Amino acid sequence: MTEEVGGLRRLHAVPNPTTNDDVDQLAAALVSCGRGDQQAFSTIYDRLAPLVHGIVLRIVRDPAQAEEVTQEVFVELWRIAPRYDAGKGSAKVWAATIAHRRAVDRVRSEQSARDRVDRAGAHRPIAPDPVAETVESSFEQLRVRKALNQLTSAQREAVELAYFGGHTYREVATLLDVAEGTIKSRIRDGMIRLRDELGASEAS
Repeated sequence: MTEEVGGLRRLHAVPNPTTNDDVDQLAAALVSCGRGDQQAFSTIYDRLAPLVHGIVLRIVRDPAQAEEVTQEVFVELWRIAPRYDAGKGSAKVWAATIAHRRAVDRVRSEQSARDRVDRAGAHRPIAPDPVAETVESSFEQLRVRKALNQLTSAQREAVELAYFGGHTYREVATLLDVAEGTIKSRIRDGMIRLRDELGASEAS
């Protein structure tokens, strides 16, 4: 059972398993999705939403996040449907693979965020001086902002999403609609430039 929410239908996990007879229909529907057929997308969603949601929920374990990631999976399926090749696998397997990857990315992103918070807490002074801490924080933010301004707009956008937004390379690539390899290069080059700029400001 589903309901319309923000252009996508909200999932209510009702078992609706596909059968062998559905395989060709699902593949044809996914090919039609690649041509912009919204009715075909509705068919894909109705047939595969329980499968996708089940995979995601087993990995992320949080129902709210599972719903969110499930919606992300179908957004991605719609966006990359033109790349689907029925000769390389069924639509069901393709969707399951994307669901698994998205769910793992979410878990890793959440764990990475928790690790950053834990590291920050572990290095926080026991009795900080509020005034000194505010001045130092403002100074550091100013230095970092000046250094970021030395990057190209593409590098700065990728670095900010990855390091200040907490997104994975793949999430940044999806958000910016750029190949993941390109995003990795932008972030690597941007971080090298940042390191050089921050090192130069310390020396001065």
